[in-house]
This record gives sequence, C-alpha cells and structure tokens, in this order.
Amino acid sequence: MSTPLPGFESFGTPAAEPTAAGSEPAPGAPAPGAQAPGEQAGSRTTSARREIAPGAVHVPGWLSLAQQQALVVACRNWARGPVPIRRTKLPNGGVMSVQTVCLGWHWQPYAYTRTADDMNGAQVAELPSWLVELGRKAVAAAYRDGDPTAAAAYPSHTYTPDTYTPDTALINFYDDQAKMGMHQDKDERSDAPVVSLSIGDRCVFRFGNTETRTKPYTDVELASGDLFVFGGPSRFAYHGVPKVRPGTGSPATGLAGGRLNITLRMTGLKG
Repeated sequence: MSTPLPGFESFGTPAAEPTAAGSEPAPGAPAPGAQAPGEQAGSRTTSARREIAPGAVHVPGWLSLAQQQALVVACRNWARGPVPIRRTKLPNGGVMSVQTVCLGWHWQPYAYTRTADDMNGAQVAELPSWLVELGRKAVAAAYRDGDPTAAAAYPSHTYTPDTYTPDTALINFYDDQAKMGMHQDKDERSDAPVVSLSIGDRCVFRFGNTETRTKPYTDVELASGDLFVFGGPSRFAYHGVPKVRPGTGSPATGLAGGRLNITLRMTGLKG
C-alpha cells in the first residue's frame, strides 16, 4: 500500500512541525526551545517504578506532554514513508489489526530486513540518534535510577545506558478495534531489553510468562506517557494487548483517538 492507512494521519496535529534546534527542519526532531524527546525523561515519576516480573518494569508518566507531542509528529512523518505504515500480513493469511511502521530494520513475520520486500522494496527510514538516546535513558530509568541494585541483579541481561544501543523501532498504531495477541519478541539475535513507550488511549497490557501464552500473567493498564521495559529473566515473556480503552487519551498529545506504541530493540544483526 503506497499511502498510510486511514486513521492515524487524521488524528489531530501538534501546533507545529518540530525542527532540530540550530539546523534545517528535520522530520521528527524537537522544535527549537522545546523539550527534546529524550530530555530529562522520567525525572518526575521514577519513584513510581514498579517491577511486574523479574526484569519487567513499568514506569508511569515517564514521558512529558512535550515529548509525547514531538513523538506523535515524528511517527506521523515516518508513517508516510519511505516505507509507509501498513497492516502486516501473517504467514497463515491473516492480517494484523494494528498498523505498523519500522525504523532501522523492517520487520515482517518472522525476520528483519533492511528493505521492505513485502511492501515497496524501499529501505526503511533510519533510526535517529535522539531516539537511541531516549532508549538508553529508558533503560536507566527502569534498571538503575529507580533501583540502584537492579543492574547488579541481572548483570548479563540488563545492559546499561552505555551498552544499550537499539538499532530498530517498531511503531504500532492501535485504533479502537485493534489488539495484539500473546506473543514473544524473539526474532532478534540479542537478549537486550525491549523498551516500550505508550502515547494516546490507555490499554490493557497483558504480561505473561516465558513458557506459555496462557496464565500466569499480569494485566497492567498503560497510559499515555508510560514506559515499560522488559529484559533479563522476562525478556522472552509472552505479552499482548487484549483491549484499548477508547476516549481515555488526551487530544493535547496530537492524537484525538487511538494509541501509539513505540518499541525499541537491539536486533543483534549486522549489515
């Protein structure tokens, strides 16, 4: 499909297209004088950090409103291409209800490629350095800032802001009807944590175990601005989104409805 699917593009717009301070306008960069997407993230709410399972951490309200607005603009720009947002086709013939656009590496079940061979064959947009930095700050907030002993607890899995270098982002847009079945993120060749950011409507995020799609699992309500990181013993836990709660987000983010989920990952791939 050559153009973004209906829904995401029509959902409001922040006051101005962001630009990088001191440079030419760049899609997805913060506006001059505004808080950049990675600036001082989590400084207000790290004390609310909650470990859902070993290595799985929820930090409510980690992103400021300004950061959410900048990310919405960036995601809307990425959704236009070079590889536009789409509903992913599954090997069994089904089609995912979420709309997805990728950065750095293109994901399709169940592999990563530099070009979107299932779409238009184009190379996906690069993962910007400011989003890499945001991922590093997210790992710090989840494993170090909130609990100084957390990094020591999972030394081989947790990674630090210096060693955590995501090289891909999967951006999923959920409309009122979209959901995500229980699955594992296991197409990567790295056991580095997955960083998940939520913007827009609240959702029920179901976080399970590493053995089965069924119980035991914990349902966590993720709100706009929330951070969720899972690594260490929980890196390959099953997880999904059984429900989005329509009308629970603020239009001030730039989304009048729906939910954006931005996940950052280290693929462990070369080339």
